[in-house]
Amino acid sequence: MASKKSDQTMSPKLTGELLRQLRQAMKNCKYFSEPLQAYIIPSGDAHQSEYIAKCDCRREFICGFNGSSGTAIVTERHAALWTDGRYYLQASQQMDNNWTLMKTGLKGTPSQEDWLISILPDNSKVGVDPWIIAADQWKNMSKALTNAGHTLVAVQNNLIDAVWTDRPERPSTQLRPLGLDYAGVSWQDKITALRAKMRERKITWFVATALDEIAWLFNLRGADIEYNPVFFVYSIVGINTIRLFVDVKRLSDPALRDHLQLDSPSKPELSVQTFPYESIYTELQGICAALGPKDKVWICDKASCALTQVIPKAHRSPIAYTPLCLAKAVKNTTEIRGMKIAHIKDAVALCELFAWLEKEIPKGTVTEISAADKAEELRSQQKHYVSLSFPTISSVGPNGAIIHYRPLPETNRTLTTNELYLIDSGAQYIDGTTDVTRTVHFGTPSSYEKECFTYVLKGQIAVSAAVFPSGTKGHLLDSFARAALWESGLDYLHGTGHGVGCFLHVHEGPCGISYKTFADEPLEAGMIVSDEPGYYEDGSFGIRLENVVLVVPAKPKYNYRNRGSLTFEPLTLVPMQVKMMNTDLLTKKELDWVNEYHKKCREVVGAELERQGKKDVLEWLIRETQPIV
Repeated sequence: MASKKSDQTMSPKLTGELLRQLRQAMKNCKYFSEPLQAYIIPSGDAHQSEYIAKCDCRREFICGFNGSSGTAIVTERHAALWTDGRYYLQASQQMDNNWTLMKTGLKGTPSQEDWLISILPDNSKVGVDPWIIAADQWKNMSKALTNAGHTLVAVQNNLIDAVWTDRPERPSTQLRPLGLDYAGVSWQDKITALRAKMRERKITWFVATALDEIAWLFNLRGADIEYNPVFFVYSIVGINTIRLFVDVKRLSDPALRDHLQLDSPSKPELSVQTFPYESIYTELQGICAALGPKDKVWICDKASCALTQVIPKAHRSPIAYTPLCLAKAVKNTTEIRGMKIAHIKDAVALCELFAWLEKEIPKGTVTEISAADKAEELRSQQKHYVSLSFPTISSVGPNGAIIHYRPLPETNRTLTTNELYLIDSGAQYIDGTTDVTRTVHFGTPSSYEKECFTYVLKGQIAVSAAVFPSGTKGHLLDSFARAALWESGLDYLHGTGHGVGCFLHVHEGPCGISYKTFADEPLEAGMIVSDEPGYYEDGSFGIRLENVVLVVPAKPKYNYRNRGSLTFEPLTLVPMQVKMMNTDLLTKKELDWVNEYHKKCREVVGAELERQGKKDVLEWLIRETQPIV
């Protein structure tokens, strides 16, 4: 699991003056022809990214809450924020009393539409920036408001930007071409495969707006968004043309020009035409003005409302998941090899960390922040390290119950031998992306802590060892992870797993393991997801165990209707702390799984520790992976 945003201040932001200014802007005809009775501030950017650049953190700016997911709505007299179970605690601490927290997913929490309808005067205008709201969200919201006599209107000038005087500039970092030894497939072959899908569905144009999809398609990486190797870009692919919309200043690098064959295309249909990032709107308008009667344009239904509405309805073919999203999720053999290498390097750094913590914690000098910094330092020593893949969740005792906690000077606790320590962290290496969580105790855990840990472990094993038919969607496996917890009346309020990119986003679609969505795509061999059940006791502790796993073919005894079976292979190879387990609660099958897993950690990571000359860490690893008898 990845926590998403930096600078998580736990003292609330004072928003009275900002709200006053925003409400003035809502009445100002300079921004919209008539006064607005409500204004919606979603949390994404113009690409509907989950992770966003500082200049796009508008929802955080207006309300103080900086989790990755949430929508703020401001009316003439009210201000409310909707977010999910990962963030209830954090949002309540980060927002002042001008704001009402709406806990999505709890009974009795009104939807955004229902809340607006209940408090707005008749015939109200509700404004939103059409670049920041996804087309599918616009459609649902607009329909509900229209049925109640209100109107959802597109406000072209973002009203938060109007009151945000010191808003940062949009980043434009250097781009990094990825060679075949990392990408496995050339961008030319990816374009050809995309066009084959387009022809299959009689599509003339494809508009790509998701940053990770375009980075994947062109085998390019950037650093415009912290922890995410992506860059601000759009692309429009036709049957014979390729348009790339990017800050043109970035295209002067000879290696990049060579990679994209900008000066010497191999074939005319593989010639990349480059345009300024901002010109996507006018270019798309031009394309749409020239469409033939049967021409169809593919665009993701989660793309911005602004771009979607440029395409005339008769020619628009919206899709839930683009062919790029689906192709990117199934890793090729080169990407799988890279992900395995990245996870071995990552395991080396984490084994070093835990061996170091064991020695240092009794001295009473290690804090949540210094432990997170140490983890980053150790990872950065590994080959091809680029950055962390999200801000490290380093949490002791009660802080562990804040699911997406990030330590700050005012919340920073010291690690001791009396409390549980949860660390959820990951890195971007050129060969892959990692995300791993371990919960450990450096003294003697209570029998209750061990019991809860063991239920979580049983859940993790249940998913990891599951054998299921090809074509199964991940959400069907979510209850496997919860069964042991449910049996004891316990649960957790987050999904069990998310897709993981390859030197890309640590969270990616279209697959995952979560009760929250039934729109996920079926799991198939080559997909990579996380397996991360947990249990959190507010005010006391948090437990989470997370491995990244690869979907692989399974060979059970029978093969019903010839449809084949799948299972998971762990890529994360970091020991689970045996002293946290109540082994009496584990079945023989579960004990065998732990022993087998630890044997693999010992052999694979042990060999790498030896190669890197880290003898003392190897001794720690051997001790921590002794078979449970």
